[in-house]
Amino acid sequence: MDRKASAIEFFMEGCRYDLVEQNPDKAVESYKKSLVQDPAFAPAYVNLGFIYLQRENYELALPCLTRVAELEKDSSEALNNLGYLYEKMDRLGRARQMYEKAMALETGNVESVLNLGHVSELEGDYHKAVEYYKKAIAMSPESADPHFFLAFLYDQHDMFDEAIVEYLEVLKIDSSHAKALFNMATMHVQLGEDGKAIGYYEKLLEVNPDNGDVWNNLGSIHETLGKYDEAARAYRKSIEINPFLEEANINLARIQYQQYVSNPTDIRKEEIINRLHFVLSINPNQKKARKLLDELNNQRG
Repeated sequence: MDRKASAIEFFMEGCRYDLVEQNPDKAVESYKKSLVQDPAFAPAYVNLGFIYLQRENYELALPCLTRVAELEKDSSEALNNLGYLYEKMDRLGRARQMYEKAMALETGNVESVLNLGHVSELEGDYHKAVEYYKKAIAMSPESADPHFFLAFLYDQHDMFDEAIVEYLEVLKIDSSHAKALFNMATMHVQLGEDGKAIGYYEKLLEVNPDNGDVWNNLGSIHETLGKYDEAARAYRKSIEINPFLEEANINLARIQYQQYVSNPTDIRKEEIINRLHFVLSINPNQKKARKLLDELNNQRG
């Protein structure tokens, strides 16, 4: 077998360890063996670099992704990947240089423009970020990502009217866009528009019914509206999905405590106590749980 064929074989072995068997250590070994056989085999450098990137071992990822950019001089993707790594390393100037090179290499590359917008955000240049995101929208108006990036930027700056316009554009393109649905719900809560927030959370649960955080947030709105039975059901659903959600456990305990005060029963009392002790076993510094438990113990006396 020639060396290039052997490199491909080791690469495929690495992919199996990496993607199928979820064994990154074995994958790293195989990718390295691939590169011994063919030091110019770019896909092995890519995968090896991304394993290091996921491990936040940026110093090892850098020579891998740099080598890819050297081997694939006409690849905007290689430059975008290298720019992303520089972002993670907080080397924003170098990240910008990579993204600008990618954009110059492929003028219609929307990803490069979005990346430049994101770097501008990180650098605190709001107006430049808006400019890049609007440019990306003009380049690809039917793509959800540019609208979402601009919406999120507006959202972060409490420009809710502008954010809503862009989130709605995202949802026109992709009605099940989970992040847009979640952010719209959160924003309407901030605006005091609980009915609209409930609508977006319910749409999000149609997309992903097993999202414990969303069930918890939905419960919080029902509780605010005085719909305690509906709130309790939502909190219980959240805990059913993820028993270790501290906030959902505390929220349910708080409602149960209110019910206990109005109609004391030993069973309900013990359930509340057990729930709060469970939260404190996860996080002994959970002040809300400690306070509620102290109030409950005072009631016992």
